[in-house]
Amino acid sequence: MAHKTKRTAVYLLTATMAFSGMGMTAQASSILPGGGVSLALENGNKLEDVTSEVATLPIESIIESIPLGDSEAPEPTEEDLFRNLVIAQVDSYVNVRSMPSEEGEILGKLYDNSVGTFIGEENGWYQINSGSVTGYVKAEYCVTGEAAVEIAKQVGKRIATVTTETLYVREEPSTECDIIGMVPGTADLLALEEADGWVRVDIEEGEGWVSGDYVSLHSEFVQAESKEEEERRLAKEEEERRKAQAAAQAAQAAQNSTAAQNNVTYAASGGSEMGLAVANYGLQFVGNPYVYGGSSLTNGTDCSGFVMSVYANFGVSLPHSDAGDRTQGYAVDGLANAQPGDIICYSGHVAIYIGGGQIVHASSSTTGIIVSNANYREILAIRRIF
Repeated sequence: MAHKTKRTAVYLLTATMAFSGMGMTAQASSILPGGGVSLALENGNKLEDVTSEVATLPIESIIESIPLGDSEAPEPTEEDLFRNLVIAQVDSYVNVRSMPSEEGEILGKLYDNSVGTFIGEENGWYQINSGSVTGYVKAEYCVTGEAAVEIAKQVGKRIATVTTETLYVREEPSTECDIIGMVPGTADLLALEEADGWVRVDIEEGEGWVSGDYVSLHSEFVQAESKEEEERRLAKEEEERRKAQAAAQAAQAAQNSTAAQNNVTYAASGGSEMGLAVANYGLQFVGNPYVYGGSSLTNGTDCSGFVMSVYANFGVSLPHSDAGDRTQGYAVDGLANAQPGDIICYSGHVAIYIGGGQIVHASSSTTGIIVSNANYREILAIRRIF
């Protein structure tokens, strides 16, 4: 079992995975588990598990928070909550066992940077609750207490979910300041700073401020996946992949493989045949307008409407929501493993990867549908449909 000796940048949902039933492994994969349950922490909330049948879960994960039972108890700080985490620090995953011994039955897997709630410690093992799994992990492959606080800040994402129909994003934390953009209800925004009832967020038009009255804040982590959840997830992923490929093949007609903007020609390359078809189809609409709330590839669309409408041409139904797109398909480990057709998710924004480190997306009312470098903003997630 190999420990991680050096850490660089860490992001939500970037653990590598293997499907061995024994111990841990250094095997890597660009497709990550998606059937487990993620964990959201809010100040004033207990850190508790959330369990559900996989059939009722979105393909990626669900996020819930459970209020404190004792309303008179002092409100815990974020660091108080982080101290009660157990965070895996391994190359791939650590097994969760039924007892504090290598002889214990394997109940599930706690992937690198995934978290559980600390219950107790026994003979060099931590007892944890994570997702639907309660069991033991070897302490030498995890951190908890004070050591978990800083790692939790790195591997977790502070997310502001919009709770109103349309929310203005302003240049400064004041209603007197200029509006730089608008975001729709349920959008998930990366929270960069919280101050005096305002939250600094990242949107397509740049960084700005939203009122804390109209967002719900939480920290996102990933929890363990049980053996049963893994089996159901793998079966579901295979079925979803088969359906998506069949739908795309049935819908695919003669598609124009290039798109032009200002006499510049773009073409997708690499990846699967279906992913390439999606990327090339999206490229046909470069230069068309951006319209907030729209979904017309010719007359105007917003970012999630663009992704939704492109995929609809291939018989695949996606939500008209950037937050919803983060739950579709299967997770991909980093831009280096992205393929044309993958959905690239940003704070309050989504795009379609076309290969070569580029995306096609409905960017803003100023630019319309354009091609950009994929790493022009921090990527929250990469999702693969085919």
